[in-house]
Amino acid sequence: MTSRLDRFIEDQRLPTAFNTIIAHHFAPLAQWLYEQSSTKNGSLQSPLTIGISGAQGTGKSTLSSVLKIILEENHGWHVVILSLDDIYLSKADRHTLAQTIHPLLQTRGVPGTHDTSLGMEIIEQLKNLKAGQSINLPRFDKAQDDRKPQSDWDVCSDSVDLIILEGWCVGSVAMDINELAIPVNPLEEQEDPDGSWRRHINHQLKNNYHRLFAELDLLLVLQAPDIDSVRRWRLEQEQKLTASSTAESQTMDEQALLRFIQHYERLTLHNLSEMPGRADVVLTLNRHHNVVHTNYKTHAL
Repeated sequence: MTSRLDRFIEDQRLPTAFNTIIAHHFAPLAQWLYEQSSTKNGSLQSPLTIGISGAQGTGKSTLSSVLKIILEENHGWHVVILSLDDIYLSKADRHTLAQTIHPLLQTRGVPGTHDTSLGMEIIEQLKNLKAGQSINLPRFDKAQDDRKPQSDWDVCSDSVDLIILEGWCVGSVAMDINELAIPVNPLEEQEDPDGSWRRHINHQLKNNYHRLFAELDLLLVLQAPDIDSVRRWRLEQEQKLTASSTAESQTMDEQALLRFIQHYERLTLHNLSEMPGRADVVLTLNRHHNVVHTNYKTHAL
C-alpha cells in the first residue's frame, strides 16, 4: 500500500535520492520536534510553533509538507502549515502602498507587503483552537498575484499540535541603518536611489515583523550555499509554476524573474550571513539542492 509520503514524492516529482534526505535529515528532525514539543507542552500546554526560513527555492514548502506527513503518521499529530506567502497583502492594497510610500512596494515579497496582523491573528486562533472548532486559513494565488477569495481558503478543524510558519524571510531581523546606504544591485541603484524603500523594509522588520516572529518557539533554516544557487533554484521554481498554470496566469520569463529576485537580494544576503548563528536548527544545502548536514542547538526549549 502506497504511503502518504510515497504519494507526496511522486506528486512532486522528487528524485529517488530524496528518500535518503528524508531518512538522514527530515525524519530525525521530525522526531526532534516531537521531543521538543514534549518539553514545551509539559509546562505550557500549547501547540509548538516553528518557523522554517530559507532563501527562495530552498525547499521550505517541501520540508514543511514532509514534516507534517511524518508527524501525523508517526505520532498522530495535527499539523498546520501557514506560508508567509498566504498573508500577502492583496494586489489592491499593494497598489495603495506603491502610490503612497514607494512604487517598489507593488511587488509582493519584501517585508511591508504582508498583513502581519492577519498572521498574528491566525496563529493566535490556531493556538487556542479546541476540539470541534474550526477556522479559515488564508491562501494566496502566486500565478494571479493576489490573495484567493475567502470562499477558496482552507478550513482547519480541531485542536493543533504543531504550527509551521514558512517563508523566505521568516525570522529575519532588521539591519543596522548604516548598512542600507550603498545599493547592492541595479534595482536599488536605479529605482531606490534615496534608499527610502529599503529603509521602509528595515522599519517593518524592526516593528511589525518582529512582533509576528516573536510568536515562534523555534527557528529552522534551510541554508543555501550562495546567492547564485538561490537565483538558479528560483528560476527552476518559476518554470514549474509556468508548466502547471493556465495560459492566463501571470508567470515570469527569465529577464523579469532576475529583476524580481533583486527585490530580495539585500535581505537574502543578510540572512545567509547571520541567521545560521541564531537559528535552532540549520539544514545545510549543497549546490545540487541536497541537504548535506543538519546542526541542532543543544538546548532549544
